[in-house]
Amino acid sequence: MSDSTKVNADLQRERQKCTFNITELTNVLDGGPAMTEERRRQEEVVLKEGIHVEEVPSEYLSHKEKYELAVKKACLLFKLIRRLQEEENTGMENFRAVLGGSLGSAILQDGSPLTLHYVMFIPTLMGQGSVEQQAYWIGRAFNLDIIGTYAQTELGHGTFIRGLETTSTYDPKTKEFVLHSPTLTSYKWWPGGLAHTANYCIVMAQLYSNGQCHGIHPFIVQLRDEETHMPLPGIKIGEIGAKLGMNGTNNGFLGFEQVRIPRAHMLMKNCQILEDGTYVKSPSSKLTYGTMMFVRVVIIKDMCSYMAKAVTIATRYSAVRRQSQPKPDEPEPQILDYLTQQHKLMVSIATVHAFTLSAEWIWDMYNNVTAELEAGDMERLPELHALSCCLKAVTTADAAECVERCRLACGGHGYMLASNLPVTYGLVTAACTYEGENTVLLLQTARYLVKAWQQAAGGDSLPPTVAYLARRSPPWDCSLEGIVRGFELVAASKISLCVANIEKRQKSGLAYEDAWNMTSVQLAQASEAHCRLFVLTSYFEETERRVKNVSPQLREVMLQLVDLYVVYWALERMGDLLRFTSISERDIEKLQQWYEDLLTKLRPNAVGLVDAFDLRDEILHSALGAYDGRVYERLMAEALKSPLNAEPVNRSFHKYLKPFMQGKL
Repeated sequence: MSDSTKVNADLQRERQKCTFNITELTNVLDGGPAMTEERRRQEEVVLKEGIHVEEVPSEYLSHKEKYELAVKKACLLFKLIRRLQEEENTGMENFRAVLGGSLGSAILQDGSPLTLHYVMFIPTLMGQGSVEQQAYWIGRAFNLDIIGTYAQTELGHGTFIRGLETTSTYDPKTKEFVLHSPTLTSYKWWPGGLAHTANYCIVMAQLYSNGQCHGIHPFIVQLRDEETHMPLPGIKIGEIGAKLGMNGTNNGFLGFEQVRIPRAHMLMKNCQILEDGTYVKSPSSKLTYGTMMFVRVVIIKDMCSYMAKAVTIATRYSAVRRQSQPKPDEPEPQILDYLTQQHKLMVSIATVHAFTLSAEWIWDMYNNVTAELEAGDMERLPELHALSCCLKAVTTADAAECVERCRLACGGHGYMLASNLPVTYGLVTAACTYEGENTVLLLQTARYLVKAWQQAAGGDSLPPTVAYLARRSPPWDCSLEGIVRGFELVAASKISLCVANIEKRQKSGLAYEDAWNMTSVQLAQASEAHCRLFVLTSYFEETERRVKNVSPQLREVMLQLVDLYVVYWALERMGDLLRFTSISERDIEKLQQWYEDLLTKLRPNAVGLVDAFDLRDEILHSALGAYDGRVYERLMAEALKSPLNAEPVNRSFHKYLKPFMQGKL
């Protein structure tokens, strides 16, 4: 092996310490050896095209150049996907893989202007278009004859959909809808690809017909000429500007000045406007939730990918980086040997496992409930909606915290864009606000939990994810099952307190919504507790099931990760456990010791555990996290790519610095 390809000796030793078969764990995470093989094959095919390679690193480009590069890459990527579909006769799964937080963000590192076409425009057509509308539009969208986006959020309103101001008024004389933006705050704001990429859009607007408002409905609107791409008359459109991250996404604004569209351009699977303007109501307003829930489930899966990247980078770097000299005559230890560093990293690894299982659980539930909806059964829809809301909120918040923790674990080098941690943070923190702001989503879950609590109090049967509300919790027991039961009691007690506080405030004269608002901090906390319980339970139960089919060595490590995650959250939420359970001081000491012992036991497997995420260097895109661990050589190589290093003396020296130093400026 030549020097240029040599693996760092510390990293090599770490891999030799690993007690389990890394490929076996990769297969478990992927869902089996065949799935691993297929994923690797797909990555090989896509990365072999070289679309991800940049002559000049994109961080040195202007905002306009970044967008132009993102469009070029997105077009090359989807040309490739189309070719693969024709060759292999595969469907939408290909799009999910290459748009997601793993392979997708390796190619389009700061967001893609075509993402919303596939994750919002097409799914909305499929979920809310009539059979005739689907027959006309979906083929055109899949073939990329048109490029679409989805415009809901406005400058003045986001999560509060009923407050949207854009209007769509039906004109029975011409059988057209007239779309209008009555105020500046009614301008659509944020949709990806809207600014300069899409030529069609699904617009959510207040429907007016025969002088009556029927609430928010979806409309297909052509934005630009299909040949020239010029905005059509009455369409006011542009880009919203630079952001913390996702600067390749081409987020836009959109206003309408009395824009007319045909009656057939209202999506009419659930509601209709007849030619004379008569409104035919949907059997349930909840049928429109489908697209949002689909996107939230996709977001949870993406958060797992971003966290896996961040913790792989930080763990490999921690094996290579040596720091301080606790013992005078010994070499500087790897920072991975410090318990504080293990504390930062191990829980992040466990979180990826926990959230991956939660994502799979809710993905299965989403598909089952969608099938039930098609058959007219809406019984489990509220449960899915409540769970998708709080899971989206908790996973995105935890992912942002995890990526930042990993960045800080890398010290100063983690601040370099070459680490890929700042860019990853920009992508995950964006998810805390798009597709539902997290606090608002937690409060939506709380509405469901309050109703479930009232059902339990009335003796009614409850859906599986809230069945614990009707159970009596046993006394505190310092075991894994005991901790999970403790979290059941915490969640149930918090919901119970919220209900009691709302009722108390109503009795004192407050209206229900005012009483709700005064209790909303506690309600959000109750939702978070409910979600934590769900994640802990699904991680614990699903791992117990899966380890029956793995080797004893891997079983031990997988169960240690579950223990670590559950005990970590018990220590993090100690105040709640002290308040609502019979946990003692001795129990807390026991938990702390248990946690520290687990860190020590997992330490030899740290690098093996992140290697099992099986992230190629092209996907990690990090000088700190490459498989060979040659951190310092890679950092220097990245530094030399800076345009400022192209010449020994920058022109600013002669123009400003020298005259200033000589007092002649």
